[in-house]
Amino acid sequence: MSNIYSDVLSYNTQRPKLHIPEYGRNVQNMIEYAKAIENRDERNRAALAIIDVMGQLNPHLRDIEDYKHKLWTHLFIMSNFELDVDSPYPLPEKDLLHKKPNEMPYPKNKSKFGHFGSYTEKMISEVSKIEDETEKDYLTSILGNLMKKNYLLFHTENVENKAIANYLNDLSGGGLTLDKPEELKGTRQILREYGVVQTNNHQKKKSKPKKRKR
Repeated sequence: MSNIYSDVLSYNTQRPKLHIPEYGRNVQNMIEYAKAIENRDERNRAALAIIDVMGQLNPHLRDIEDYKHKLWTHLFIMSNFELDVDSPYPLPEKDLLHKKPNEMPYPKNKSKFGHFGSYTEKMISEVSKIEDETEKDYLTSILGNLMKKNYLLFHTENVENKAIANYLNDLSGGGLTLDKPEELKGTRQILREYGVVQTNNHQKKKSKPKKRKR
């Protein structure tokens, strides 16, 4: 009895490694069976049948351009490039599969004030270049509210509107000035918009109400 059910009851850790686990153990077994078929025509028919099964198991691949080519590539990878069949596509190169990708440089965006973020500083730089004074004043006011929001979400204490105006003027190199900083959104309004409750100079996220059990 142990011999009959040894494969069924064995642990996955005791079985051969799956090259692409998404297809499952059954597809891997079908490929191993196809590799052992001696007749080439029969082996080709088996490969086509396996490709059909792989496509049914992963219908999302049909949204990818030339998805059939991708299925054949997966087939050869899962066979450890040992399945000798007639593919309608060029065989993938085994060496390229194990080639390490080139190292990508980590973005190094330096921000003068980390709580405002580098993207905010980039927007300040672009707004500073605008020549139309009406548009410039309008966008400056928007930037002021954005900076206040970023400050409040980063820190736990309140911030005066004049301080935001000074930060904005500093980051723009004197190019942007908030003429009426008192018109910025109130602290409570900003925090309420982002689901934050302020109590005794401390902030916490609003918790969603629990559903009552019926």
